[in-house]
Amino acid sequence: MKILILGASGATGQHLVQQALEQKHQVTAFVRDLTKLNASHPQLTLVQGNVSDLATVQRAIVGQEAVVSALGANRMFQFDQVLVDGMANVIKAMESNDVRRIIYLSTLGLPESRKEAGFMIRNLAPILLRTEFKGHELREKMIRKSNLEWQIVRAPILTNGPLTKKYQSGENLKSNQFVTSLSRADTADFMLSQLTDFRYLRKPVRLMPALK
Repeated sequence: MKILILGASGATGQHLVQQALEQKHQVTAFVRDLTKLNASHPQLTLVQGNVSDLATVQRAIVGQEAVVSALGANRMFQFDQVLVDGMANVIKAMESNDVRRIIYLSTLGLPESRKEAGFMIRNLAPILLRTEFKGHELREKMIRKSNLEWQIVRAPILTNGPLTKKYQSGENLKSNQFVTSLSRADTADFMLSQLTDFRYLRKPVRLMPALK
């Protein structure tokens, strides 16, 4: 499948790129800084740009079959309006080029899921990551209002752990753990699986570690 990965040079984005190539996808990696993605592969195309530039986004989306987004703010404690405006560009470019499928990485820290996501996400993360959560909330609203075949993946606290493929997904998952976390590698694995799995079409899905 031909896929565009947004935020490809980020911590989760790099896992998405690596795993997508291993799964034989034809990958276009959209990055702000080419030096932050040290990857080379016959099936990989690098595009440097910012999602705030509609023309660049349009060129990157032409010919794609799906978009996978791991966009995140450059500064954890500062609201990034560029990413909100950029998501509007992504949606516009997808709709104008008839690219329907988008997999968007969000967070369990949003109001409708945080109460059931464990102590840390429920009580501390909304304070520490308030601006990041606000950005995700605004981008989710834009995606959900679109006509795209969207899939929002609400992940817990992300770690640099290994790929285990041991996790659970669902619309109403709950966690009683103090810290509910999952590796970025496992998160990327689930996101890519949603390219061809439509069980959660147009539904926010929660992602959590497997029950022990």
